[in-house]
Formats: sequence, structure tokens, C-alpha cells
Amino acid sequence: QGQLVESGGGSVQAGGSLRLSCVASGYRYSRNCMGWFRQAAGKEREGVGGIDRDGWPSYADSVKGRFTISEDYAKNTLYLQMNSLKPEDTAMYYCAVDTRIGRRCRVLLQSSYNYWGQGTQVTVSS
Repeated sequence: QGQLVESGGGSVQAGGSLRLSCVASGYRYSRNCMGWFRQAAGKEREGVGGIDRDGWPSYADSVKGRFTISEDYAKNTLYLQMNSLKPEDTAMYYCAVDTRIGRRCRVLLQSSYNYWGQGTQVTVSS
């Protein structure tokens, strides 16, 4: 009965920054597979980045060097820091967590996760 709630989305001009947060209830992020995904209008949902069960981060090529994923264990919160934003970053952003023991964690794949947030919109203007 875990739940994820994203926040921090909004509108920003190209080159700006934004930080998204994902607060988990009912479970802990520690030792879980966790990540961020996004879906632009009319497009498929794609992996942005994530952290595997050993704490190793991975990112999609499109955001590498601009986005950073981190977590605050005390607050049970996952973050996505987005810098140098581009119009093509415009999308609904979702956080996801897999709590299933022994599951392979491929952070950029939707099938790796069993819990999803409802999403927060990010809009980047030219």
C-alpha cells in the first residue's frame, strides 16, 4: 500500500533549473530500485535516470550532465535536479520505485518498477 507523491514541477525558460521531489510513504527508498521517467505529449514514456539497489546512478544520454538524481534517507525523498533545461525536456515527470526483493534493477526500464507516482508537469519555453 505504498504511495509516491511528486512535486516541484512548473514552467521555466530554457537554460533554467528546477528540482523535483518524490516523497514515499508505506515503504523506504533504501536498497530499492528507484528512478524518474517522463512522458511528453504524444510520445512514449521514457526513462530519465535512476539509482539501483547498490546506490549506482544511471542516466539517459539526453539528460546526462544536466540532471542529477539523489535521495534523502531521513526524509524518505527522491530528488531530480534539472539544470540547463531545454524545450525538449517538457513532459510529465514520474517517479517510480521497485520494492520487490531480488528483482533485477534496470533503472531506465518501466518494467523494473512496481510503484509509480501520479506525475508532475515540467514545461520549458524557448
